[in-house]
Amino acid sequence: MDIKKYIKDRAGLVNSFIESYFQGSQKPAVLFDSMRYSLTAGGKRLRPVLCIASYEVFGAKGEEIVPYASALEFIHTYSLIHDDLPAMDDDDLRRGKPTNHKVFGEAIAILAGDGLLTEAFRIFSSKVYRANLSKGVSAEVILSVINEVASSAGLNGMVIGQAMDILSENKQPDEPTLHFIHTNKTAEMIKVSVSIGAMLANAPEVDVRLLSRYGSNIGLAFQIVDDIIDITESTETLGKTKGSDERRKKMTYPSLYGIDLSKEKVKYLIDEAIQCLAHFGEKAEPLRLIARYLLERKA
Repeated sequence: MDIKKYIKDRAGLVNSFIESYFQGSQKPAVLFDSMRYSLTAGGKRLRPVLCIASYEVFGAKGEEIVPYASALEFIHTYSLIHDDLPAMDDDDLRRGKPTNHKVFGEAIAILAGDGLLTEAFRIFSSKVYRANLSKGVSAEVILSVINEVASSAGLNGMVIGQAMDILSENKQPDEPTLHFIHTNKTAEMIKVSVSIGAMLANAPEVDVRLLSRYGSNIGLAFQIVDDIIDITESTETLGKTKGSDERRKKMTYPSLYGIDLSKEKVKYLIDEAIQCLAHFGEKAEPLRLIARYLLERKA
């Protein structure tokens, strides 16, 4: 399997949904332009692709889950818009382009993020998209999915991780705090992307747990790689300012362990993730290849 083609094809489905979702004239135009600007600025679409790949493990067609997968990208994009604000990471570049607040101003950037987060949950709760799922998912499952996503995006995940990240700047790194930040800020949303793919396919609970463990492992690995390439790659390759973590004295794996030990940790996490997929046989091959692909990424 050509994993780059697989990722490109699934990301293409998500991109098409995003483009169609915001078609037409909406007022105030600047707000919708701001949301479109960040949603269509590029990006790996890792979370929606993982959601689709997880759904396909159970014999379902990936096209059916694209709205839910795209809603995850809405949430991810909201978090990037807010992270880039002067009050947070104060970044000028994202995905090789000026950050949202640099183009539209801070107030509109904040509202664009708010709009994307809220709209994501409107998608998750829509009866229209639920009707397209061939596995006949119940309202109870949809409610559980919404609960899981809200937990991972909020005070049990991304929000609390971001808060600890900010509060830990300029402090001596320690392993428990570092693990808390990375697990919550990044790994939780990657984990839930995988687990809800299984949930929306009506997978057995044991399978959801295995895929959740896979997601936790690759989520943490993804963030450690992000820490490494922030040091080793150029601004042009990264699409954001090189060395921003070091300048803000953020708590990262390289700052605590160095680059070589951080790379060893990534390899260990990827191996652990792949072991979680043994139960699923060949149907989980895209997930295995995505895990290995994360080892090679440069941006």
